[in-house]
Amino acid sequence: MSCFRVILSIIFPPLAVVDQGCGSIVIVTILTIAGWVPGVLAALIILNNTCRNKSL
Repeated sequence: MSCFRVILSIIFPPLAVVDQGCGSIVIVTILTIAGWVPGVLAALIILNNTCRNKSL
């Protein structure tokens, strides 16, 4: 997880997970609309998921 991704997930969480798949974007967008903090936390968790990032 790069420093740019962390900053992007704090500023606009759905944009940070755009390459992680459609489901991740939808979940993070809904959580960001519900509240900014849940959206940021979800984006950071998705970006930090090592199982998903190993295939990249």
